[in-house]
Parts: sequence; C-alpha cells; structure tokens
Amino acid sequence: MSDDLYATSGVDTAAGDRAVELMKQAVQATHGPEVVGGFGGFAGLFDASKLQGMRRPLLATSTDGVGTKVAIAQAIDKHDTIGQDLVGMVVDDIIVVGAEPLFMTDYIACGKVVPERIAAIVKGIADACAATGTALTGGETAEHPGLLGPDDYDVAGAVTGVVDADRVLGAERVTDGDVVIALAASGLHSNGYSLVRRIIADNGIDYRAQAADFGTSWGEALLEPTRLYTGELVRVLRRPELDGAIHAFSHVTGGGIAANLARVLPQGSWIELERSLWSPLPVFRILTDLAGASLESVEGTWNLGIGMFAIVDAEKADAVLAACAQEGLEGWVAGRISMSARDLDGFTQGEKGVDGGAVRLVGSYA
Repeated sequence: MSDDLYATSGVDTAAGDRAVELMKQAVQATHGPEVVGGFGGFAGLFDASKLQGMRRPLLATSTDGVGTKVAIAQAIDKHDTIGQDLVGMVVDDIIVVGAEPLFMTDYIACGKVVPERIAAIVKGIADACAATGTALTGGETAEHPGLLGPDDYDVAGAVTGVVDADRVLGAERVTDGDVVIALAASGLHSNGYSLVRRIIADNGIDYRAQAADFGTSWGEALLEPTRLYTGELVRVLRRPELDGAIHAFSHVTGGGIAANLARVLPQGSWIELERSLWSPLPVFRILTDLAGASLESVEGTWNLGIGMFAIVDAEKADAVLAACAQEGLEGWVAGRISMSARDLDGFTQGEKGVDGGAVRLVGSYA
C-alpha cells in the first residue's frame, strides 16, 4: 500500500528494482577479489590489504560529472556512451598524480526511472571501469519527480586510487629541458558543451538530422565518447625501462589547453606550444566555422585534439612516445620546458588557483 501511495508522487520503486537487475551483471564484471560483500549493499567494501606492500600509500580521489553533454544524449535518446564520459572525467584526473584507480561510485539523478535507460548508462560506466582497471563498487539512482522532467537526468561519480608517496607525479619533478608530449583526444570529450549546444541552436540544427561532414547524425557525432587514458598510462608507468622518465601528466579538461598544462608546471617555467604540430579534429573546425569563430578563440574552452599531456625526461622522450604508441595512444612532441628568464606577457599562468608555470600557443594550426 505504501509503495502504491509513493508511486502517486511520481516515484516508481519497482522500476528502480528493475534497473538494478538490468545493470547487475555489468557492475559485477568490474569486481576482482578486492571487492568484498558483492552487489547491492548500503556501502561498497574494498579490501585495502593490497596496499600493505607499499612504502607510504597515498590515496587519491576525484569527483566530477559529464556536464551538459547529457542534454544531447537525451535529445537523441542515446545513453550508452555517457558512462564512459563520466569515467574518463574522474579516473583520468587521478592518473595525473601517478595514482592507479582502485574503485569508483556513481550517482544518477533522474526525473523518472526508465530501467533500460539507467541500465545503459551504468553499463557504459562499468565497461569503462573495466577498461581502466577500476572496480565499480556502488552507486545510487535517485528519482526526483517535479524537480527534473521525465526524460531528464544528470550523472556524477567519484573515484579513489593509490600511489606510493615517492612516486607521486607533479610540478616538483619537472625540470629545465623536459619534453612535453601531447596525446590525442577522441573529440570534444566532455567539456565546453554549453558552447557546443549554443552553436547548434543558433544554427537551427536538429541533433537527429544527418550531418554530411560526419556521416552520422549531429547528435551521434557530438556524443563521441571521451578517450580513456588511465589503463594505458598505468602500463606505461610500470615499464622498468621508463622508471622515473615521466615527471607529470596534465588532463586537458575545462579551461582548455594552456590552463591545464600550466597547472602542472613549476613556478618560473614556461613553454610555447607550436600550433602547426597538429591539426585539430574536424569537429572543432566545423563548430568554429558554424560560429564564425577561429580555432584560436576556443583554445580556452575545448581541447582541440589534445586530451592529455605527459612531461618527460628529454633523454627518454622517444621511448615514452614508443611505449604510448604500443598502447594505442597517438602522441607527438609538443615542445620543451624552459626555466630561463623571459617576458611572460601573453602567457597563461596561475589558473584554477594554482600558481604554476606559463604556457602560450604560437603559430597557426596545420
């Protein structure tokens, strides 16, 4: 009787139970022996005894969402890629300090639980967790009728990882002459979608309409999932011949290219990135053309084809590039770090509360 009364308010607990059943197998596939207690408890349990062999284990954590990219998924009723976007946004943040992911939890808020939709989202999360070596130990789906529309939802997640204290990566390891390697993005990833949606709306484009330049609908092209880097970079970091070669990573997310790289460089350092070394993906060119804007004008919003930077020992740069290529990560040398004194007018510095190095993009895109 109480469930029937609750249903009159717009909350369908039976649909929630059905969604759990549909996602169960995908979630359990991410569980190794470290996950204790199975699926469906109030809290996920992870056996931390695997950390006992570490000298001084530091836990790393990150939380994020996917942003307004979910609006495009809702517009074309395609929900199987958003989960990968979520995992990329949180897991690829902790690899920046050299941490290996241990486990993740997710949260989905929706106006109405549609079991198949929720299961598609969670399967995307689970598959991406499996690809990055992350256990999906728990989550929550909350139905918010009256607050969100029946087809509205938002997703968020948090990940916990670990790194030994003497292996933490960051600005303190970066030195004069270090080489900066750019790793290719798959597309827009999950940043700057408010601008994307504004451009699409201003041009009267229907997300379901075919886009001749992409060979798919506009919506499908713009939902290209975020490239995952963590699994591959963990394996690169583990290579004995590259021990100590990688000094820092930068995940290129909100704020664009220069701001995110500046965050992981030491004060007093600077670098100029030559635009001619890469050609931004077609999606960036098409969107800026529609907006009547230049690629340079969106460098602080979109990644323009660079999803991650690695700052490495100059003598081992070729070996790092080769290792990344073997892992399926396309990369190129983007520039060198300098500690020499110079006028830094026009450089990006001190972004997101970090008083780091200075970065400037120069030249023209290929």
